[in-house]
Amino acid sequence: MHKVIRESWKILLLPMVAVLLAACASGPPKPTVDYKPDYDFSPVRKIAFYKNSGQVSGDNPLQLSDIQRDRIDQALTYALSNKGFELIDDASQADLLISWHLATQHKTDVRTYETPAYGASYGYYGRYNRYSMYNCWSCAPTRTEVSVQDYTEGTFIVDMIDPQLRKSVWRGVTQSRLKADGLADQGKVNEAATAIFASFPPGRM
Repeated sequence: MHKVIRESWKILLLPMVAVLLAACASGPPKPTVDYKPDYDFSPVRKIAFYKNSGQVSGDNPLQLSDIQRDRIDQALTYALSNKGFELIDDASQADLLISWHLATQHKTDVRTYETPAYGASYGYYGRYNRYSMYNCWSCAPTRTEVSVQDYTEGTFIVDMIDPQLRKSVWRGVTQSRLKADGLADQGKVNEAATAIFASFPPGRM
């Protein structure tokens, strides 16, 4: 009897655990960072946007509005300013140039899971177990459900370019599912930008 109850609770708790895990993972994704190991970031004070910053590519490209692009620029400016850097308009006076790029890709998520076949459980098992209506979920027949969801995965890339070398000396990359209203909240975009620059510049948190 106790074993049946424990197994029943396992089945009932699985969806709850999945919801809790999804809620805990709803923050900004952790970035992958790479940089030129012999580059000296210590003199960097002034940063300007690269002229070709803000490109979008991929097999399912989003049509970003000027408002959305401005939110991204503002978020990156916010994150770098909080790090003590000065964002300037004149690229010729900048120590580094910042450029962001969004790459999109169409994805399909297919998941299978088992659910109790409620219609048959009580009629069959009820004749032998008067408690089956309440605690015999684990002994009831199950059926396989299939969930198919199409979505767009976005890879957001931020490069810090040395204007003299004309090469990227630092790169931060994050990946996440894109939502239609994902750029509507400036506060959340600021939070994501702050996460990208958490370890910039290298050696100075």
